[in-house]
Amino acid sequence: MRLYNCAKVIRSKNAGPFTLTIDLFFESKEIFDRVLASPWFTAEQIARLYGVEGSSVRICPFERVLAVKVSMPRPGASSGAPGDRDVYGSQQHFPLAEIDV
Repeated sequence: MRLYNCAKVIRSKNAGPFTLTIDLFFESKEIFDRVLASPWFTAEQIARLYGVEGSSVRICPFERVLAVKVSMPRPGASSGAPGDRDVYGSQQHFPLAEIDV
């Protein structure tokens, strides 16, 4: 199952001009746990998807609200720089949404 199909909400946004965050919200603890246990949902795998260093990807689960925040350097240009195609970072969740869990 793709992450896109099992997350209730997936959204991305800038956290400053150089950092991107992706928020994931789930409807059940079972799905939340399944995603966190997936071998494809690791800092190294996410780094490969986005072309950043694995050590720069942070995965922060919030079990109480069944949410996960993924933070990493913005791939490519900083927000608003020449060549930036997504000033708000709102369309950057798609590569992550496609992974199998």
